[in-house]
Order: sequence, then structure tokens, then C-alpha cells
Amino acid sequence: MSTNVLRTADGWWVVRNARAVRVDTKAVTTAELLADRAAVGEAAGSGEAGTPVADLVALSPVTTPCRVVAQMVNYRSHARDSGFTGDIPPAFFRKASGSVSGPGDAIVRPSHVNFLDYEVELGLVMGASLPVGTVVEERDLPTYVAGLVVTNDVSARDVQLTKTQFYESKSYPTFTPTGPHLALLEPEDFGHLLDLRLKLSVNGELRQDRTLADMIVRPAQALTLLARFQTLDPGDLLLTGTPGGTALKAPPKAVEKIGALLPPAVKWRAFFKTQAKNPHYLHQGDVVTATIATPDGRIDLGEQRTPVADAN
Repeated sequence: MSTNVLRTADGWWVVRNARAVRVDTKAVTTAELLADRAAVGEAAGSGEAGTPVADLVALSPVTTPCRVVAQMVNYRSHARDSGFTGDIPPAFFRKASGSVSGPGDAIVRPSHVNFLDYEVELGLVMGASLPVGTVVEERDLPTYVAGLVVTNDVSARDVQLTKTQFYESKSYPTFTPTGPHLALLEPEDFGHLLDLRLKLSVNGELRQDRTLADMIVRPAQALTLLARFQTLDPGDLLLTGTPGGTALKAPPKAVEKIGALLPPAVKWRAFFKTQAKNPHYLHQGDVVTATIATPDGRIDLGEQRTPVADAN
């Protein structure tokens, strides 16, 4: 069974139902904690009553700086929403680790962003170095992946589309809420990854709901492809894509063909004029709730609950 770990300003905790036991470790970073699994095991097996989880303020269990890499269009349902047909080539992009925030911190919308979108994603937290050239088979996943986290790949769509700029549009501070739990996996847990269900709601309205079975490039293959050019180290984070249900959706094919004939400035002005009528983009006061878990609770990454606020 997986072990859920929580991070606060006071240190690391093992979560057991509604209570948490402090981990006796000097680890400050996620990588240092992963190197001290014995201390985590001692806390997990402790007979202490612990502290109510409700009394703790969770920080991101992934400490920064670290590498944050993300997969693009990696769920079939998201591909349909985005207007893709046929085979989709695997693609990655980077996010600034300064975008990582806690599971209860506000998502802050920059003043120049009008179309703020959400993307619940399963995050893989690396437990060992992945050198360039590594080939990862399914059986090798426990060697390289230490645990899992809930992440939200928040996106400024007007920046992303008009500038074709993923790095900027997804890297503003607070644009990667992470946690609450870092679920440290045992080797046998990896056989249950496809049972994980990703859910995201806005103000209680369910927007995204899919299992990993909808994923196009699964974790072992993704790490192999990434290792063609990118080294990863313990504590680094890979976001594995989002299912369908985001606010942004591709326009109908007929509209898309007409738009292709227009000058870029005219095309985007027309597109965002129609998007302004879309009520699903995030606004100040909205509350985004995200969870990832297996139906049987064997793996449960906890509930991420983030309000949305406008920049001052």
C-alpha cells in the first residue's frame, strides 16, 4: 500500500486517515526526504496518535527549485476537445518551478490574462536519476518513480494561443498547485495506475472525470521518450497530461477553416470574442477542487482545493 506524506512549514508528516505523524528527519527538500525512506517508514509504523490533519496547513510536497516537465495532449478525450484527429506525436514542454504552489493556495490571475483555464494532471515525482538514453520498461517504473501528486496545469489561454508560448502561459506564480499528498508507492502499487481517476470541479460543478486508461502515452513510455534529451533527478516532477473537459475547446471544423484564411490578429480577435461567452473559464471567487484516487482507495492523493483570485 502507498504511504501518503504531507509537508508543512514545520516539516514532513505521514498521513493516516484523519491524523498525521511527524517524520523524524532532517530532510528539507523532496529529494532529501526520498533518500530517508527509513524515517518515513518509522512514522508510518508508529503507534503515536498523531495530529489532526485538519490542524495542519499543507505546502506543496514537491519542493523547489526542481525540474517541472509536462506532456502535451496526452488523453484521448482532451485530443478530441482540442480538434486532433489521427495519431498525435508525443510532445513535452517545461514549466518554471516558480509556478509550483500549495494545495490550498490561491491561483492568482495576472491582470493581463482574460482566459484562465484548469487542467487536472497526475504528477510523477522522480525517486532516482533518469540519465539521457535510459529506456524505461513497465517493470522499471518503481526504480525511477517514487510517488504521485495531484497537480493543476493552470493555463493563460490568451497568452498560450496568441504567442504559441507554453512556457510563459503556464509558468506564472501559482500556476502549478501541487498536493496535498505525496503518495509514496510500493512496487505492487504500480499495477493499479490505470485505475486512478482524475476529477476536477469548479464551484462544485464536475468538469473533468477520466481514468488513466484514457491516457495516450503512459508513464514508462513517456519517461523513455523524455530521456532521449532530458535528464531528470530525484524530486523532479513530470505532469502527465489532462483529460477532456477544460474550458478551451477547438472551434468547429468549418469555423477553423475560415479562420485559417484570416490574418492572425483578426483570427485571434474573432476567436476570443466567441470565447468571452464561454462561462467555464476561471474568475475571481471560483474554487477549484481536484482529486486523484483509485476506486478502492489503495492510492489516494488527497483533495486539492484552490480559490481563484485576481492579482492586485
